[in-house]
Amino acid sequence: MPRLPDGDPAPASGNLPTEATRGLGERPFGIYLHVPFCRVRCGYCDFNTYTLTELGPGAGTSSFVDTALVELALARDVLGDSAPRVDTIFVGGGTPTMLPASDLVRAVDGIRQRFGLADDVEVTTEANPDSVTPESLRELADGGFTRVSLGMQSAVPHVLATLDRTHDPEGVGRAVHAARNAGLVTSVDLIYGTPGESLDDWRRSLDQAISLEPDHVSAYALVVEEGTKLAAQVRRGEVPRPDDDDEATKYELADEVLASAGFDWYEVSNWTRTAAGRCRHNDGYWAGGDWWGIGPGAHSHVGGVRWWNVKHPRAYAGRLAERASPAAGRETLTDEQLRDEQVLLRVRVRDGLGVDDLDDTGRRAVAGLVADGLVDGFAAVRDRRVVLTLRGRLLADTVVRRLLG
Repeated sequence: MPRLPDGDPAPASGNLPTEATRGLGERPFGIYLHVPFCRVRCGYCDFNTYTLTELGPGAGTSSFVDTALVELALARDVLGDSAPRVDTIFVGGGTPTMLPASDLVRAVDGIRQRFGLADDVEVTTEANPDSVTPESLRELADGGFTRVSLGMQSAVPHVLATLDRTHDPEGVGRAVHAARNAGLVTSVDLIYGTPGESLDDWRRSLDQAISLEPDHVSAYALVVEEGTKLAAQVRRGEVPRPDDDDEATKYELADEVLASAGFDWYEVSNWTRTAAGRCRHNDGYWAGGDWWGIGPGAHSHVGGVRWWNVKHPRAYAGRLAERASPAAGRETLTDEQLRDEQVLLRVRVRDGLGVDDLDDTGRRAVAGLVADGLVDGFAAVRDRRVVLTLRGRLLADTVVRRLLG
């Protein structure tokens, strides 16, 4: 599990510099709620998650939403009259649906009461296919949720076993069907590059995902993160490290298969059938919007100030029991850092980055990136936007480095 960033001390009050709250509401504003509970810890995952046997008194599922509501109240006090209505809510984890649906609805009601919700608010929860039922999904939809993101990962049993996933592949279809019947926008998340996964395995997962007719598909390359079970297995030679060329081939196959089924990419790892299927909460991140992260280890960003909460659920609950901010540290981004992050994030989306938003070094680099087939020349000349080609998506980090000089 990664350590928290270094930063400046965060005040116990949670108060922000005055300049950070200027312009609130002019940018997208979201709430992220991190639910850190999982039934088992998947071998590849380095997120801030805990199985229930790891947690002591005061940090379990039964009291979690009550604790989160205390941080929500603190957030509303800190933002004061500047607090905007919430455009998007994203409940992630962990496995948020380890909590009862009634608790998740109660969290959304708490956000509504303290901030107010936009008329077209998007409310998403992540879920495992075996952690939802038709009844729980209906309760979520009736309680204000609009979208569910299901962790499918693969349709192949031996790949799921390597990833330590517990669900039956057949259960994904049942979960998608139930979510659709409840009126929820559905997304399925896939992982490619798992040790032992063949190209035919990956195609089988793609074909199965498409056959479910979701509104949205995410596909991420497996990354071996230090400190995980998978990293230890790779280090001991028990499984091979994912191969970059294999993952590139699988990404190209994903784009081809998804495009033939009517899905367009809108961010390097995300495809959707329609604009309405996009994850607007993630769009807010990529556009440099504002969000308040609730929960242990959650990160926030408001007006160029970024902060992060203490990681352990017991420490998180303890801070809030004392009516103190759970923030462990924070940093105020410089203009240069904000510009660099804009380049890093905006380059990854289909809409691209304006050439005129780059500095002189970046603008000079565009012609070479077009010549190398990494940036769409038509978009660069006609629209004056940096838009990645398929090859550019595979080498997005290279494009960013060249634009930043």
